[in-house]
Formats: sequence, structure tokens, C-alpha cells
Amino acid sequence: MKKLRVGVVGLGRLGKVHAWNIAYKIPNAELAAVCSSHAGGVEFARRELGMEQVYADYREMLEKADIDAAVIVTTSSEHCWQIEAALDAGKHVFSEKPLGVDVAQCKQAEAAVERHPDLTFMLGFMRRYDESYAYAKKKIEAGAIGTPYLVKATGMDPEASVQETLRYAKTSSGIFLDLGIHDIDLMRWILGSEVTEVYAMGATFKYPGFREAGDAETGAAMFKFENGAMGMMHVGRAAPHGYHVETEIVGTDGIIRISAVPEKNLAMVYNVNGACTECVGSFPERFAGAYLNEMEEFVNCTLEGRQPGTTVYDGTKSTIIGYATTEAWKTGKIVKI
Repeated sequence: MKKLRVGVVGLGRLGKVHAWNIAYKIPNAELAAVCSSHAGGVEFARRELGMEQVYADYREMLEKADIDAAVIVTTSSEHCWQIEAALDAGKHVFSEKPLGVDVAQCKQAEAAVERHPDLTFMLGFMRRYDESYAYAKKKIEAGAIGTPYLVKATGMDPEASVQETLRYAKTSSGIFLDLGIHDIDLMRWILGSEVTEVYAMGATFKYPGFREAGDAETGAAMFKFENGAMGMMHVGRAAPHGYHVETEIVGTDGIIRISAVPEKNLAMVYNVNGACTECVGSFPERFAGAYLNEMEEFVNCTLEGRQPGTTVYDGTKSTIIGYATTEAWKTGKIVKI
């Protein structure tokens, strides 16, 4: 069996998930190199992944490691130049979202992808590869709810991880780009149309560190699409009950709801507190299957010489919408796109 030799840069929470999947769960992939500048990432690579050498410099990994592809799971502001460097070095590329933290960076990545049409590029909008969302998309395409005209999306990180989130607040590109971009991509994908107008609000109630970083603890936005459809989004940084992602898709002939209750599993505990179900605790837990599915798709696309469904242009469009949403919040005005 031909295997794709992969190098992973970035071993934070999500980088560890991708590296683990490549090393142990995808038979036609091999984890051939890792790059991390943090002691925790280096220790994880050696202890859990069995990597004897851990690169501290990304360009050195591209130059010296025997790899076919690079998987980029670094800080958002680093994505675009790392994408360009890998493609120019002849490597296939998977990059986590967002594509870039501004449109100029995204255009830089687009140009790099266009220079190398023979190489595979994939952007990590993993919800498209989640079984529930993929099922909903198929049902919509089959006409199960008629014409979809409204998507209501909620995405809230758990309060248990709020201190870690605060550490990266100044460099995360803001709540609508960092957290809301998945819902933005999801709306475009589900509705099959582009956003033309957005109005948004943001606020901080419990953790002033977000306000001090120029960000918001929670935000809400309304979108108008070219085909007349609508979108409503609520994002937050501190859900007390756990990681909460919920989506409702309303059509002319029906409704689809996904994760109406963010359940950990199907177990229900009946005791003095009533009938209780635990909530999922983190995004790696909720979307474990999606992260594996998307990486399998990247590996298969690369080995089969085809391009995946999530493109560099999806990244640029979502970034443009995310920035417009941030502008609408900060100016208090409707922003046309």
C-alpha cells in the first residue's frame, strides 16, 4: 500500500488530534515528521508519537524531512506564509482554519495554490465531514425540507477552557473569525449562496479580558444571502455546561435540527437531580469523527490526484465575511459585502 508521508507543524490541542490520527488511525498515511516550538508539544511527540526528532523550525522541516505533505495547525496568523512555503517546496498541504487573518494573506495563499495545480490543497472546515452535518446536507439535497431559507447556528466554547482562550485572545483574530468562521462556512455550504449583508453585535459580561484584548466574550450576527436566504449566528466563549454547537435549518417544507442538546452520549442518569445527560466537553471530543474523516479525505485526495471539496477560495470568502461581521459589530452598522 502506498502511504502518504506527512509532516505536522503545531502540536496544540488540535495539532495533537491530527498527528495522532495520522500516526495511528489512517492506514495509508505515515507521520514522518513533526514541528513544535513548545515544550509540551515536543514531549507529546516523543512520548505519545514515538518521534525521535522534533523540528523547531518549520522551514527546516520542509527542507530536510522526507515528507510528501504538510499539515498546518499553528496560530491563525501563520497559516498563509506556511501554506505558500510548503507548496513552493513541492508539498501537498492541509491547513486548519481560518485561511488567514486578513484578505491580503488569503490572496497570497490563493496565488500559491494557483501556482501549483498539481498539488492538493485542503482547508479544515471539519463540520462538512461530521456525520450529522453531512447527513443533513444530503437530506436537503434530496428535498426533505424543501428550499432551505434560514440557518440558525449556535457555537459556544466551554467555560472550563476560558483561561486558555484568554491567553490567545489578542492573536486569535477575534470571536467572529476564530469561533464564528465554522458557522459562516456552514451557512454558505448549506444554503449554496453567498452573503451580501451582515449586522452584528458583541458584548462581554463575565471575563473582561476579552474586552481588554479588543475582542468580545459573546457575539450575535444576522446575514442576508444573494438568494434571499437568511442566517442567524450566536457565538460565545464561556458556556457553563460545556461545548455547545447547535444548528437549525429551516426550509419551505420542514426543519432539520442538529445537536439540539449537546449530549456527550446517549446515556441518561435518573437520580435526585432529575433526568440528566452530560454535555460534551470540548471540540476535539464533539468532532472527533469529523477530524478523522477530513484527514482521511485529504490523504485519499492526495494519493488519488484529486482536489477536495473545501478549497482555498472557501477560506477567502469566509474570511471576508468574518471581517465584515467584525466591522458590523464595531461600527454598529449594516455592512454590505
